[in-house]
Amino acid sequence: MSRTLHDISGKVLVVSQFTLAADTSRGNRPRFSRAAKPVDGRKQYEYFVAKLESLDTHVETGEFGADMQVSLINDGPATFWIDTSGS
Repeated sequence: MSRTLHDISGKVLVVSQFTLAADTSRGNRPRFSRAAKPVDGRKQYEYFVAKLESLDTHVETGEFGADMQVSLINDGPATFWIDTSGS
């Protein structure tokens, strides 16, 4: 984990997934009231992709807002949940 993406000739898959903003604190029915509006989410998504590409990073994307099926094999020692809420 001490090498950068460029050190290992890594690639990035950026997937827009609004369900990551789901609030399930009130039971099994998720709420998405804290999620960005689609137009704002698209801008943030495109900004993030552009920033990665500006770093000469190979980036693959899906179609924003599309119904996608993604298969993943984690190849590493850890998976990180990044909480940016500050709490």
